[in-house]
Amino acid sequence: MRELVLIAAAGENNALGLNNDLPWHLPDDFKRFKALTTGHKIIMGRKTMESFPKALPNREHIVITRDKNYQPKFPCTLTHSLDDAVSYIRENEKGFIIGGGQIYRQSMEIGTLIELTRIHAVFEADTFFPEIDEVRWELVHEDFHPKDDRHKYDFTYQTFRRKST
Repeated sequence: MRELVLIAAAGENNALGLNNDLPWHLPDDFKRFKALTTGHKIIMGRKTMESFPKALPNREHIVITRDKNYQPKFPCTLTHSLDDAVSYIRENEKGFIIGGGQIYRQSMEIGTLIELTRIHAVFEADTFFPEIDEVRWELVHEDFHPKDDRHKYDFTYQTFRRKST
């Protein structure tokens, strides 16, 4: 079975980012993102891809853009819809949806897991993670991390699984 995992970090107000950048710095969350996504295909919108200084190592980048003439700044697979992007994830593969806000909203209907780092603060943002509908999604794991000298905010890793209907 194909697994599509939405992976994100969001504030208590579902803030994802401001001006195509993260409003926080959580080194352990970056490590977790790398550990979970390395060796897999990652699907993202054009703006998310443009926020990276270079391609993320050991991951196949699949980028969604409406611009048929778009020239990416590093090698990737260009697609023009979420359905096209998802078609690159084979039946027994795991793929990760890594943003941005529009891509997450569209993916809520087809995702099988959500790996969310919930940052326990409210942030100014222009991009937001969609509300998680508890009728459709079940929280199956939580792991709280208090703030420390490397992390300015408390945060909780949360794993949600789509409920079978």
